[in-house]
Amino acid sequence: MKNPFKGVNTDVNEEINTEDIKENSGAEEEVKAEEENPAAENAEAESEEKLEDSTEQQEEINPLQEKYDTLNNQYIRLAADFDNYRKRQEQEKEVLLKYGAENTLKKMIEVLDNFERGLKAIETVEDCDKVKECYNLAYKNFTEVLTKAGLESIKAEGEQFDPNFHEAVMQTPTSEKPEHTILAELQKGYKLGDKVLRPTLVNVAVSE
Repeated sequence: MKNPFKGVNTDVNEEINTEDIKENSGAEEEVKAEEENPAAENAEAESEEKLEDSTEQQEEINPLQEKYDTLNNQYIRLAADFDNYRKRQEQEKEVLLKYGAENTLKKMIEVLDNFERGLKAIETVEDCDKVKECYNLAYKNFTEVLTKAGLESIKAEGEQFDPNFHEAVMQTPTSEKPEHTILAELQKGYKLGDKVLRPTLVNVAVSE
C-alpha cells in the first residue's frame, strides 16, 4: 500500500508543531513561574491590604483633624478675647485709681467752703457758743459727706474685743465687766464696706 502523504511537503506541519510546542512551553513556563514565585503574590496582596488600611486610617484621621482645627480656632479666639478683656480691665483700673476719688473730692470741696465761711464768721465773734455752733455745723456736714462716700465708724466701747476690727493698746484688770470687753475707745476706727481702713484703739477688760 502506498503512503498517501508521500511526496507532500511537511514543512507546514513542522511549523505548526513548532508553534504549538512554543505556546505550550510558554504556558508551562508561566505556570512554573507562578508556582515558583508565591512571594510576589503575597507582596502584592500585602500591598493592597496596606493601601486599604491606609485609606481607612485616613478616613478616621480626617474627622479628628477637623475637630482639632475647630478646637484650635476656638482656643485662639478665646485667648484673643481674654487678652482684650485683660487690657480693658487694666485701663479701667488706671482710670479708677486716677479719678476714683473725684466725686468724694467734689463733696469735700463743699465742706471746705463751710470751714472757710465758719472762719470768717468767728473772726469778730466773742461768744463761745456761736463758735461752737459754727464748728458743730461744719463737723456735721463733714461727717455726712464721708458717710455718703461709704465710710463707717467701727463700734468699740461695750463690745467684745475683735482683733479684726480692734487693736488693744491697754488692758485693765476688772471684775465688773466680762473678760475681753472693750472698756474704752482710745482712737476711733473706720472701715469701708468690709475693709478696715484703721482699727479702733481700745482698752480691754481682763480678769483680775
